[in-house]
Amino acid sequence: MQELWKHFGSPRHLVVFEAAARLASFTGAARELNVQQPAVSASIRQLEESLGVALFTRSHRKVALTTAGERLLADVTRAFEQLSHSAAAIRQLSLPDYVTLNASTAFNNYWMMPRLADLQSRHPQIDLRLQSSDREPDIDAENISLAVRRGDGHWPGCDSALIAEEVIYPVAAPRVMEAAGRLGSHRDLLTQRMIHLEEPVRERPGWNDWFAHFGIRDTRVESGLRLNDYALVLQAAMAGEGFAFGWQHVTDPLVDQGLLAARRDWQWRTGKGFFLVWSKARPPSGDAVLVRDWILSQRGKEDG
Repeated sequence: MQELWKHFGSPRHLVVFEAAARLASFTGAARELNVQQPAVSASIRQLEESLGVALFTRSHRKVALTTAGERLLADVTRAFEQLSHSAAAIRQLSLPDYVTLNASTAFNNYWMMPRLADLQSRHPQIDLRLQSSDREPDIDAENISLAVRRGDGHWPGCDSALIAEEVIYPVAAPRVMEAAGRLGSHRDLLTQRMIHLEEPVRERPGWNDWFAHFGIRDTRVESGLRLNDYALVLQAAMAGEGFAFGWQHVTDPLVDQGLLAARRDWQWRTGKGFFLVWSKARPPSGDAVLVRDWILSQRGKEDG
């Protein structure tokens, strides 16, 4: 950080530069920042001296960005926008009147979304924020009301309740399933194109684990389409790209709707489950309790 400010002199110079560049006016920047125009000129001059390059061309009543100035404005604008978004998100953490549910994109898209109308009809006063992520953040540090986690039900500092046992079976688009013909044994599935889930952080079983469960350990499935998000895996499967893992609690409704076909007779019960998790140290708010109890009431329902 010290090295950064060696280039810019002071963070204040960047604020002044952004206003002057955006308004194309030192006078306008002074008015917006509630300072005198000479203070703006001095700040811009110090920034140019620190960088060793002119950022503006100056005429009698007009200033315009140089090429270097345009490049700096693009980066400063992007950085300021990111800081603004971050500040807004952090400010929201202090508000007690909403409920955050952190889960995978697939859970939010395919499990929660079809059921939201029911939740809203029962509890219209609840402000629910669905938060999708490719990691499992600390629910205390990030002030998350509820989260969905895969595991054995035990997480330090958390209480949990089972949403669904982990049950996995092969799924594919109906036309792909039909084109595959008669798959008489689990080994026959090795002849088909596979879709693999490779999440960067979360631990998830893969096709090799599935085949090993059924006693096929003499080969490894390496070819096929690889995606890092289960929602994308399901979209690819529905688009006809091959066979994918079907996590029962997510894919049963898609199978029932005819969007996917499944070999439910080839299901693997892994012994793990998907749990709703909340903090022990920070008791859930009244609305969070209502959302928690509503989610748990949906267990075992095949559609929303």
